[in-house]
Amino acid sequence: MEESTNKNIVWHEGKVSYQDRCDNLDQEGLVVWFTGLSGAGKSTIAVEVEKELIKLGKAVYRLDGDNVRHGLNSDLGFTAEDRNENIRRIAEVAALFKDASLITLASFISPYQKIRDFARQRAGKDNFIEVYVKADVETCAERDPKGLYEKAKSGEIKNFTGISAPYEVPENADLVLDTVELSVEEAVAKVLEAIDKRQGIIKKKLQAIG
Repeated sequence: MEESTNKNIVWHEGKVSYQDRCDNLDQEGLVVWFTGLSGAGKSTIAVEVEKELIKLGKAVYRLDGDNVRHGLNSDLGFTAEDRNENIRRIAEVAALFKDASLITLASFISPYQKIRDFARQRAGKDNFIEVYVKADVETCAERDPKGLYEKAKSGEIKNFTGISAPYEVPENADLVLDTVELSVEEAVAKVLEAIDKRQGIIKKKLQAIG
């Protein structure tokens, strides 16, 4: 963990290690970070992945952009600074969940490469999968599940990613899901495969059954 700038604050070690928690849940902590434009399909895919992981008996929790802004980040707006702070806080929460040995699914536009790299660094590169959910602005606007693109185009919403604010395409995503081409089921299968490569969770389940 990073040290606080306040010298009076010291990280307190307990008597249960990260490995103890992994052994207890029979899984390693992992952060699966879904990034992409609004309407690309991040949350839809994450919801289905969470459901499938629960079926496999895994301890999993899903962090969603809108949900988090109802509570933890309700004090933040949508300026570049506030959006970075939004993701910084989520990255720290996801890192704590990883340390608790949970599989954490984080669905956030997270438009800037620097802050996504920060999220990877906090979780640890071996415990982080960056999933770029790819869809062009036109397709996302056609889907427009929340009516946000129309509001952004009319000027009702400021600093909207893809319209009036930039989105930096991931430089080295671990997995790219083109949702213009892939069905939700196909995308979910690819995410589960990527998780399985890190943890062998599906193989373990099949061995237990067999």
